[in-house]
Order: sequence, then structure tokens, then C-alpha cells
Amino acid sequence: MAPVGENKAEALRALLSTMVGEPGQADPNNTLIPFGAFDRLHFARLFLVEVNTWRDIRAHGVQPRPYPPHLVFLGDIDGDRTSFLAELATRARDGLRQIFSHCSGFSPTGDELLTWMQARNVQEAANYVNTRGRTVRQIREEAALRRSLSARLPLLVRTLGSSDAGVLYAALQSFAWEERRAGRLFLTPQTPTPLRRRVRDLAGTLGVPLALLLAAPALALAAPFLILQLRRLERSDPEVLPRPDDTHVAYVSTMEDYDVTNAFSAAGDLKPGLFRRYAATLLLFLLDYATHHIYARGHLARVQTIHFARWVFFDDRRRILFCSNYDGSLESYMDDFINKVAWGLNLVFSNGVGYPSTRFLIKDGARQETKFKRFLRNRQLPTDVWYKAYPGLTAHDLSENSFIRRGLESRLDGERAIRRWLAAL
Repeated sequence: MAPVGENKAEALRALLSTMVGEPGQADPNNTLIPFGAFDRLHFARLFLVEVNTWRDIRAHGVQPRPYPPHLVFLGDIDGDRTSFLAELATRARDGLRQIFSHCSGFSPTGDELLTWMQARNVQEAANYVNTRGRTVRQIREEAALRRSLSARLPLLVRTLGSSDAGVLYAALQSFAWEERRAGRLFLTPQTPTPLRRRVRDLAGTLGVPLALLLAAPALALAAPFLILQLRRLERSDPEVLPRPDDTHVAYVSTMEDYDVTNAFSAAGDLKPGLFRRYAATLLLFLLDYATHHIYARGHLARVQTIHFARWVFFDDRRRILFCSNYDGSLESYMDDFINKVAWGLNLVFSNGVGYPSTRFLIKDGARQETKFKRFLRNRQLPTDVWYKAYPGLTAHDLSENSFIRRGLESRLDGERAIRRWLAAL
């Protein structure tokens, strides 16, 4: 994340537009950053953060602070970010130089490009991954497996009939084995989680509940005072929910619905005061814990359409950036959350300036559908460049493809289990 140089925002946007085909949709082979050449990269985006609602904080009696445009590059990757940034700096050096030349103070030469990027790396407050450990390679191989088996199944039904599911299952297993031996199908064995990582994950899983248990007496004493302060703020905090500008909505909508998956980017101010800042920090910390240790297998609470999501504090924790990759339209995405986990939206976003009023942090808020949608739309940012490594595949598809692979590599028992597996094809 880096500030854009004075009067360079429009030139930067023009340069970013050369990376796309349809509006906002990255050409994977573009000459600046050929995203398709990076086999560890799931999703990527380049966009400008311009906090268009920065004046809303006046409703709290606080003098607004303008925020200069910042360029953001966000990537969801396999493995560690250090080695990925090194690969990026090597393989897309010239393109990155052209892009970053629009940023304030950019002048590195040689190997300093990587150092410059690392110095501007921003640690997220919370990060959600649909299924941890599932790599780009695995996704592509399992998608190819499903296509191959789905194409083969009708031929087998014509020759063997459909009355005996076990015969079809065995035939498909034999077919897949022959395709792999011939080099037409690949199913790379999954890399076991290193012992050090397993120990660290276990410590993380147990550490937070243990810390909360130890802090329980102090929290019990403080709870009445914290609740009173929360209710005082909830009663007095203003709602700032003007009708979204039609031109803005129309513009960001031109970048949506080219694929079954869409990108969402938004930024806004936190409500003033230490209470709100500490509340947002703590709640996002707990959300990050939950996404690592509870919601790490295909769903965020009851929502199953999100591939990745990221929450990032910036501007000395005065503001927050939210980015996600989700299946379906934006309306269905918002409706999904409102109907299933409105309380979760309130926990995460109610500390933002202008949010619909809540009660005890979890009630009301996002339940007020029109108000909540106005809040999001007013803070939504155009995602200038967005890349997806596996177009056409939803989060549900990825789960089904992994299910097909597991069924192929294991021995399914019983007619019902085999027919469920065949139905997935």
C-alpha cells in the first residue's frame, strides 16, 4: 500500500486500464503483471483507495482529515508472502516499476524494488480463507479430473448401463488410473503440514480460549461498565446514510458479473474515540482467530460463497479497508449476510462511521437492509484490476471437486455413497 504522487492518480488509472480486457477484469497475460504466470496466485487486485466518505466524521463533531489516494496491490497466495514478493519482483520487474513510478518517493533500482515493496507491506487485522491448504495446483487438477470423469460417464452408462453403480464407479476408477499413467491427468499428492506448523496451530487454537478464561474475572467486573459505555455510544452515534450516488453505483457495477465470482473493495473511517478503536481491534482479532481455527473449511458462519476476505487497518488505525472475493451478484452477497449472519456484520462493521444504529453491538444494524446497503455502497471502491486463477468455478465447485477426488482415491462403500459420488459428476 503506497501513496499516489500528487496529480498522478488519473495517469495511474489509465495505466491500470491497459491490464484489463472487460472493465476491471485482468488479462492474465498482460505485459505489466502477467498474473497467469504465477502458479501460487489465487486472486489479485490493484486499485486506488480514495476514502470518499471522509467528511462523514463531521457528524461526530470531529474535524475531517482528507486522505490522499493510495495504490493497493492485494494477492491471495499459496505459501509465504516473502518468497512470493521476491518472485513477483523478479518476473514483473519492469511492469511494477511503471506502476509504482506513480507513487510518492518511488526511485529504487536493481534489487531495491523488493525492499521497497516489503517496506510497504501492511499486515492484515483479519484474513479469511475458504479452505486452508487447498492450493491453486490442487484446484486446477481437481477441476480437470471432474471434467474428464464427467465426459467419460455418459459413455460408460451407454455401454454398461446404470443399474449397478458399483460397476460404473470401478470403471471410472480404472479410467482415471489409465489417464494418469498416460500423463493426461495429474493429481499431485497433498503436502503434509509440517510438525512445527501443526504445533503452532494447536498453540493458537488453545491460546485464545485460555487467555479469555484467565481474564474472565476481570472481564466480569468490567462488563457492566463496558456495556453502559457501549449503549451510551450506540444511542448517540449518528447514522450517515445518504442515497448512494447513481453515477458511482453505475460505474462500479460495470466491473461486476463477468464471472461467477466478483470482487468487492471498500474503505471507511472508524468512529472516533478509544473505545471504538479498541473494540474494532479486539473484534477483528477474534474474527481472525475464528477464521483460522473455526471457519477454515468452506464456510464463514453460515455463508459459503466467499473464497477469500481481508480486513486491514490503515492511516494509524483511523480507517479500515475490506476486500473479498465472493460468488454471485453483490445484491445476493449482501442479502446472504443480512439473512444469515447480520449479527456478525454488526460485530465487524458497526464501529465504522455512519453505520446503521445497533443495540448491544449485535442487534439491529445490518437487519435494517436498506440502510446497510447504503452504508456499503457509499464506501465501495472500484476494483480497477482483478484477477482470478480459475474462472468459472464457484466455492461450491471447488468443494465438490475435492469430494470427487477423495471418492476416487478412497474406497466408497455402499450403493448410496457411490450414487452420491456419481451425482457430483
